[in-house]
Amino acid sequence: MPLHCCQVTSTTAQGRSPMPEQQQRDHRRATAERNVEGILDAAERLLRRRDAASISAVAAEAGLSRVTVYGHFDDRAGLLEAVVERAVRRTMTAIETAEPDRGPAAAALARVLAASWEELGRNSEIAAAAAAELSAEAMRRSHERGRDRIRRLTERGRREGAFRTDVTTEWLVSAFFALVHAARDEVGAGGLDPPAALEALSATIPDLFGERGAPARRRRADRS
Repeated sequence: MPLHCCQVTSTTAQGRSPMPEQQQRDHRRATAERNVEGILDAAERLLRRRDAASISAVAAEAGLSRVTVYGHFDDRAGLLEAVVERAVRRTMTAIETAEPDRGPAAAALARVLAASWEELGRNSEIAAAAAAELSAEAMRRSHERGRDRIRRLTERGRREGAFRTDVTTEWLVSAFFALVHAARDEVGAGGLDPPAALEALSATIPDLFGERGAPARRRRADRS
């Protein structure tokens, strides 16, 4: 018996089952995640080229519409903060590779410093843009994971008697990051090259953290 046109239409419509609801949600989530990564990649490329990373420029670089970018980030500051947070995650990976829980805290701090400095060198343009445009609160928020790792290492060093206890842990953590960023600024201004900046940090930070603030060279002499 021949099919009527309405029957053909119905059969065709039912020929492909609609995508299950969970699969639709997974697809939308995967698309959103790809878009976010593409947006952040585009912003990083612009910053590394020292180009203006406006929402329009980022959208064009990512091959997306401005509406799509605004769908994920309210404004340029929010986008820049997300770029910084991703860079911090990469730095955290480098810090964990330095094994901050292994061995004496002072030796672990030296390894963490070297790893942090190397990663910061890869993200110097991002760091400079963030320092110029993000509020102190946003900078602290985006760096909180890194601060927490240095905080835990500092507290371990204080328990071991290797780090000073006459100032607070938070002050030492803040001073650590302030010195690292000051060294980055000095490199950017041409006052130091990166190896010399790391050498200066490696001489300064142990003295800052050292037991009761005694200079590291004096402590070494006392032990000899």
